[in-house]
Amino acid sequence: MNLKSKKKKTKKIRERRTDLIVRDWLAIDRTNLANERTFLAYFRTSIMFLASGLSILKITSLHEIREIGLALIFISPFIFLSGYLRWIKVRRKIKKYYTIIREIEEETGEPVI
Repeated sequence: MNLKSKKKKTKKIRERRTDLIVRDWLAIDRTNLANERTFLAYFRTSIMFLASGLSILKITSLHEIREIGLALIFISPFIFLSGYLRWIKVRRKIKKYYTIIREIEEETGEPVI
């Protein structure tokens, strides 16, 4: 990293310093927890689609709706994948914000509160 880019980064960090308070820390934690809950909801939905599809296929009296069972099994991995990708995307954004906070703390030598 050259000197000019370091100075620009330091300037950005200083500009953001005035915005960070305890409320921001709590917001980051709440966002992280909400992100995890959302991923688990996607996961739970995916599992339910898979289980429902398999149940429809296994119960012989439901042979008329076999296509629905196959569709549920086919859709299940896509639901899981979309939830996983969303979780990763939001996690990276949160991590980026944490990195900015850590850089401020390292630069100033005091916690950002």
